[in-house]
Amino acid sequence: MPKANDGDHVVVKVFLYGIQPQIWRRFSISKDVTFAALSEAVQAAMGWADKHPHEFRHGKGKRLVDVIGPVGLQDQVIGDFQDEAVVTVADFIGRRHLPIRMLYRYDFADDWIHEIVFEKRTDGEGGPVMIDGARACPPEDFGGTFQYMQALHGEIEWMNPGYDPEAFDPAVVRFEPKRRRKA
Repeated sequence: MPKANDGDHVVVKVFLYGIQPQIWRRFSISKDVTFAALSEAVQAAMGWADKHPHEFRHGKGKRLVDVIGPVGLQDQVIGDFQDEAVVTVADFIGRRHLPIRMLYRYDFADDWIHEIVFEKRTDGEGGPVMIDGARACPPEDFGGTFQYMQALHGEIEWMNPGYDPEAFDPAVVRFEPKRRRKA
């Protein structure tokens, strides 16, 4: 009988902070992928265009000073910095019990903060697989959580005609890698 930690994939839940009702996604991904590939999967699952910088933050308690991110951020980090192109999900999780939580910051101007939860180990094959989710991702470059919530409550106008905040179809998520953004 296989142990609970023998799976070669991990189920990941991602949700945006500060938005109610919650916008979230759940997918499985190989533990062997790098954090650069995990970032691409988060971008695809959430519906972001990967036009802005990002970082993964972790640490002890509320001190999330350690960063896994693209080279170039290391001089902006108080804690330890690790290159996302080198560190794998398996390296990060190790033999620890799940769930494990960390933050994913995207677009440092709009400051979209996501919580990533490595929920459980599982068996799987191939690339990321979308499992479920709820609600549409905010439009790119919308102005952050505060402006999004203002638009959701009718205090300001949506700048994206046809945007439906309730619409999300897991079947349309495509995890094909996008062309890398130039630094």
